[in-house]
Amino acid sequence: MWLLLTFDLPVKTKQQAKDANRFRLFLLDQGFEMAQYSVYLRYCSGKSEAKKYIRRIASQIPSIGKVDILRFTDQQYEQIVSFNKGGRQERKNPSQFVLF
Repeated sequence: MWLLLTFDLPVKTKQQAKDANRFRLFLLDQGFEMAQYSVYLRYCSGKSEAKKYIRRIASQIPSIGKVDILRFTDQQYEQIVSFNKGGRQERKNPSQFVLF
């Protein structure tokens, strides 16, 4: 399962910019990767793990702004069509880790 988080946080004042930056750093610390400036992705092993991250995110959202979280399956993730530097890029799910 994947989480796609999008946000629109105001940065008109120094405090708002600081809060927005703190939120971005929190997402990176939680294992999200930046897809675009206000769009972050994270792989979760299932619904329960996704719910855990959604609760964590909810506790860190600045008081002003908009945050949306979409959940979708691995199969849906692989259907994403991306273009970068004029070329099409296919999405692949991450390989599963092997623990010894």
